[in-house]
Amino acid sequence: MSHMKILVILPNWLGDAVMATPAIELLALHYENAKFTFLGSHVSIEALKYHPLCEKAIVDETKKASNRLLATYKLAQELGSFSLAVSFRNQFYSSLLLRLTQTVVCVSRSSWHSMFLLSHTPKISTNQHLVKQYAQLAMTDVHDYHGEVSRLKLYIEPTRHNNPTLGINAGATYGSAKRWYPERFAQVAHEYSDKFDVIIFGGPNEVEMANEIETLLKNLGTQNYMNLAGKTNIRELCSNIAGCSLFITNDSGPMHVAAAYQVPTIAIFGPTKYKETSQWMNEKSKIIRHEMECSPCMKRECPLKHHDCMKSVTALEVIEAVKKLN
Repeated sequence: MSHMKILVILPNWLGDAVMATPAIELLALHYENAKFTFLGSHVSIEALKYHPLCEKAIVDETKKASNRLLATYKLAQELGSFSLAVSFRNQFYSSLLLRLTQTVVCVSRSSWHSMFLLSHTPKISTNQHLVKQYAQLAMTDVHDYHGEVSRLKLYIEPTRHNNPTLGINAGATYGSAKRWYPERFAQVAHEYSDKFDVIIFGGPNEVEMANEIETLLKNLGTQNYMNLAGKTNIRELCSNIAGCSLFITNDSGPMHVAAAYQVPTIAIFGPTKYKETSQWMNEKSKIIRHEMECSPCMKRECPLKHHDCMKSVTALEVIEAVKKLN
């Protein structure tokens, strides 16, 4: 029986890629003998390439090319055609790439470029969780899909930490407005350091912030911590988060990784749409946010310069919230 070859263009951000995993599982369930080719940014490929049905995982480098049109054409030639192609990226070059692979059934969100280039361009309500939006997009062939959408799913083995471990993730790649404060993260971590070893997480651009937390922890007399910021690749980041017993985080990619492994989580939300990007189906998940007249502003930095949506969240509030998780 021949394989159903499916091309999936993944979202660029780690969190969005993880939120697309239930949609990928739906494709695998719906189409017998599905085999995936994943195309995406470095981070999304590194997180999702371990899927058992993934035949090929390709990092899209066309953005770096001097002539992106030509690079897109060449990439399409290399890829060849598929039984089905789905793009979770709403972007002109993604639509063009799908068209150039000569795949007949191509699915992407409705936009000027997709409608012009592709066969299936559903209008999907953005007024719902992103996981649902992605699932409906993937199931475009199954008209108006409103069926079950499973949990987030990653195929990276969790690290077994020696002791119960609290992960803290103070970064948020998108911008400073989504970030709670290092001294407050340090206060919370210190408060729980008698029950948990502490791991400080962060990407390459968040090393400074993580070092600040480390210094603050030292000053508070906490010794059982490890600072992994900037020291892990995506696979190691995911497996270390997966092994945590508790995770305290901003709205960020690592927050969604924690949800994929059902790690009890406190997520601190400020300027973003929590109804669309909160943890998906994590049994033990608590959002801390304060309703503001100006939220959600979705800005990278606070446009009103006060950052009250985050400033008003105290360390004590987070410490108390952890107690209620159990």
